[in-house]
Amino acid sequence: MIETQLDVDASGLMCPLPLLRLKKALMEISSGHIIKITTTDPAAHLDFGVYCHQAGHQIIDFIKQPHGVIFYVQKK
Repeated sequence: MIETQLDVDASGLMCPLPLLRLKKALMEISSGHIIKITTTDPAAHLDFGVYCHQAGHQIIDFIKQPHGVIFYVQKK
């Protein structure tokens, strides 16, 4: 189990809202901490991947579920 400092539910939101929720959440935590973000947006993995690569954050893990995906993102 991954220990998270903040859980964000972006279920039901479509691009770009899940990414905006992730960015806002990252501003609320300290470097090294992890966010758990749940989304149903099928394009979220692309948006999160590009953003994290550009900003230096790391997607620790992601879990596909029947109704969406849970991402674990560590702030740089």
